[in-house]
Amino acid sequence: MTLLLGSKAPDFTLKTKTPEGLSDVTLSSHQGESSVVLLFFPFAFTGVCTEEACSVRDDLKSYENLNAKVYGLSVDSPFAQEAMALKENLNFPLLSDFNKEVSDHYGVLYEDFIGFKGVSKRSAFVISKQGEIAFAWSSDDPKQLPDFKAIKEAL
Repeated sequence: MTLLLGSKAPDFTLKTKTPEGLSDVTLSSHQGESSVVLLFFPFAFTGVCTEEACSVRDDLKSYENLNAKVYGLSVDSPFAQEAMALKENLNFPLLSDFNKEVSDHYGVLYEDFIGFKGVSKRSAFVISKQGEIAFAWSSDDPKQLPDFKAIKEAL
């Protein structure tokens, strides 16, 4: 991971899919308004990824109380992500990094993950209201969840 605390977060625009259709989410649109939590995960519909998403779903009020928006990101298509969000009743957007550019810019892209090229590592970033990296964590162990307490402390 190459991003340093206090450095400017790489901006991006990614697609999310809801029953209303596709829409764009741009990181910098939150600047000056709220902090942002970015939770990268390897694959939709896998055990640990579902566990992580559901734990955030069940605790989303804590993030809202800290004036933070939460986004899950993976290289899955927005259509697969929507299916997961609906199945698990997720209350925060999942963003599709299908082209793998954001995971690459954040330094959290596996070259090879169980035979798949270019999969997001389980990672977490807090982006401050000023657009700077306030927390950065990534694991090469896809079963390791981020420290949600530390994420909230960074907010």
